[in-house]
Amino acid sequence: MHTLSNAAVAQEAHRLLAQMGCPASLSAWYLGLQAGPAGPGQNPIAVTSPIDGAELAQAPSATRADYDHLLAECQAAYAVWSQMPAPKRGEIVRQIGDALRQHKEALGKLVSIEAGKITQEGLGEVQEMIDICDFAVGLSRQLYGLTMHSERPQHRMYEQWHPLGVVGIISAFNFPVAVWSWNSMLAAICGNVCIWKPSEKTPLTAVATHYIASKVLADNGLPAGIFALYLGGREQGTWMAEDPRVALVSATGSTRMGRAVGQAVAQRMGKTLLELGGNNAIIITPSADLEMAVRATVFGAAGTAGQRCTTTRRLIVHADVYDQVKDRLVAVYQKLTIGNPLEGNLVGPLIDEAAVQMYESALASAQAEGGRLLVGGKRRAVAGLEGGHYVEPAIVEAQNSYTTVQEETFAPILYLIKYNGGVEEAVQIQNDVKQGLSSAIFTLNMREAEYFLSHRGSDCGIANVNIGTSGAEIGGAFGGEKETGGGRESGSDAWRNYMRRQTNTINYGTALPLAQGISFDV
Repeated sequence: MHTLSNAAVAQEAHRLLAQMGCPASLSAWYLGLQAGPAGPGQNPIAVTSPIDGAELAQAPSATRADYDHLLAECQAAYAVWSQMPAPKRGEIVRQIGDALRQHKEALGKLVSIEAGKITQEGLGEVQEMIDICDFAVGLSRQLYGLTMHSERPQHRMYEQWHPLGVVGIISAFNFPVAVWSWNSMLAAICGNVCIWKPSEKTPLTAVATHYIASKVLADNGLPAGIFALYLGGREQGTWMAEDPRVALVSATGSTRMGRAVGQAVAQRMGKTLLELGGNNAIIITPSADLEMAVRATVFGAAGTAGQRCTTTRRLIVHADVYDQVKDRLVAVYQKLTIGNPLEGNLVGPLIDEAAVQMYESALASAQAEGGRLLVGGKRRAVAGLEGGHYVEPAIVEAQNSYTTVQEETFAPILYLIKYNGGVEEAVQIQNDVKQGLSSAIFTLNMREAEYFLSHRGSDCGIANVNIGTSGAEIGGAFGGEKETGGGRESGSDAWRNYMRRQTNTINYGTALPLAQGISFDV
């Protein structure tokens, strides 16, 4: 992997990689790739920065031989790693967290360069990795099972949890490293080994993160196959999905991608953890604190340039406060600074030209269906960054029934929807989409808040009161329902995804009674 551009952004990316200790060439041997028939680095992927379009590197796609070699390394590493006591595995994860702390500034800035996030969000993503390491360290001493009373005398029943083996991770460009840590750190303390295929749009941050983790393994005399990395696109992801050696595939991305992965893994009776699309809504009731609601909406809708799975895409506002909310939002949107995410702007670029085209197509479709564009909706030229992918965050008055509103567009488009009745009507509108990831309500009415959180309320995996849809903490399980896939990652008891449950019964008596009082004398 080598620099192909003299652009300042590209130079800074490689300076950051060197600062983190990565070899200057980032060559194929480092990535764990073995030479195929034509040598290492097959079908190289051009890696560009959405900030200015600068080509950062050529990333080698793995061959099938590369992948099989890595899987063999993972399987060998599993024999070592799974035998370590869980608290000892936790100590290795603690060291990885400390290494990430050491490199937080450099890695966070690299996230911004490669994914286009503003600096604060790039740093926040690395902090999320550090936090999940801390969480996993504590969890390594809390992998609890249950004990149950047996109906048979002199019998004891309990359950325990065992590692699965090899866990596969497919991550998306918008959180190029944090989602890997959600999965890998929890999977690791459970005794699993991990193989990771990052998005082909953001491989440099994956390489840097993998290097940091691999150095910790090497310093402790542990096999590199505990954390494996390979690069590539859809074809390389298919290998993992179809491979019976991979016990669990955790995939983050679009619903279309998740459906394909889910079907492939189900064909071989494997396990999946799917974190897919979101079409998230905020409800604003007449009793809401409008200042808080507007601030949360702006961050949720325009933060990360609308490229979070938890981005606020629909705003459902009661008629009594609709005009106030609309006017405030339009005024704030007109003040949003758009440009280089490394220079203090609030809105950075979309990931690539295809994302810009989807943004333009969605806006055209929404307006063709009857939507009214209130603000934004255009490409934005940024001086000196002509190769970047900048757009103006848009607000469109719309109906929830519009085909365009029903679909997730990974761009900063907020659909403003009016309701006239009670909170029941607002919740019905919110739930009337195929996705079910994140949701929020702004209200100072206890009854409205409790209804929203009841079984009759939000049908999403995340439901917040007086907090926006975006910005989840690592302590709670993260994931959603319906076409969002049903997966749960990060906190709470999400660790159970990475383990298999076993029920054990011990007879310490001299008789052999059967359950349910069955008699079978011979």
